[in-house]
Amino acid sequence: MAIGIGRRQFISALGSTVAWPLGAQAQQIDRVRRVGVLWGLAPETAAFLSFRMAFTQVLRDLGWTEERNLRIDHRWSVTDPDRLRDYATELVALAPDVLVGDSSPSTAALLGQTHTIPIVFTRVTDPQGQGFVESLARPGRNATGFTNFEHTMAGKWLELLKEIAPGVTRVALLYNPQTAPFTQSFLPTFETAARANAIKPIAAAVHDTSELQIFIAEQANEPGGSLIAQTDAFITLHRDLIIAAAAQHRLPAVYSGRQFAEAGGLVSYGNRTLDMYRGAATYVDRILRGAKPADLPVQLPTNFELVINLKTAKALGLNVPSTLLSRADDVIE
Repeated sequence: MAIGIGRRQFISALGSTVAWPLGAQAQQIDRVRRVGVLWGLAPETAAFLSFRMAFTQVLRDLGWTEERNLRIDHRWSVTDPDRLRDYATELVALAPDVLVGDSSPSTAALLGQTHTIPIVFTRVTDPQGQGFVESLARPGRNATGFTNFEHTMAGKWLELLKEIAPGVTRVALLYNPQTAPFTQSFLPTFETAARANAIKPIAAAVHDTSELQIFIAEQANEPGGSLIAQTDAFITLHRDLIIAAAAQHRLPAVYSGRQFAEAGGLVSYGNRTLDMYRGAATYVDRILRGAKPADLPVQLPTNFELVINLKTAKALGLNVPSTLLSRADDVIE
């Protein structure tokens, strides 16, 4: 299991590839700069508050303070494509120095409005496949940023599912095509990994909460059903509904973010999400000081954490192997 690094070490590691003369730094910070952020999270959620705090704290550490030399304009749209386009248009009209796209739909909406304003993205999967960048090493356009997981994660999620619930024979991958357009490129990897673990894969495309509840209930119609809920704006927004439905139907489920396990989900495995927002702040800083997005490589996740909710496992009648517990970064009892 990867070992976490502190915020200041993370900043140092990312900053080591670009050195800025002190004179140039002072010159760049003298005037007020503007950053626009299009969030894929609802503003009242705990996740948003922690992500925003991580992002702004690193900017402060790097010398950018709101009301002194930085203005940040925030817009939020979780599952409404029309509002997303409208907010992207609003932010671009403000002529910011840098835009931040939080999630694939947010980034796509911003790129639909500008090919000149620099964009730093977070929580994006397969940015090259989605056409956001020319390549990960050399983005080549006006966007770069941080990915939340790779396609190979499918194998890890399924291995964990089989380890914690050996009786699983079917798995439904929950996703919303509107908020997780990258899933189509992810499905072949998911299906191959499922069959390698003797599990029947089911692509559960849901567009609203009604479809979501139906798919989850259908998984309980026969023994051996289970769920994988990858993180996207729709899944995150309806986190509590998914966790409650999985508990009601006694379905083991794997999630890609620790906030799910903390809220009662069985097990989560994914990258340390806060690292993306801290990293995004360092990229915003570099761009404000003159770097080009085309020259800043897309950063893949490197720090992963496994969280097991032992209370939920007991409620489902699952005995978590001691070998799995020993590998966990956090066990919720």
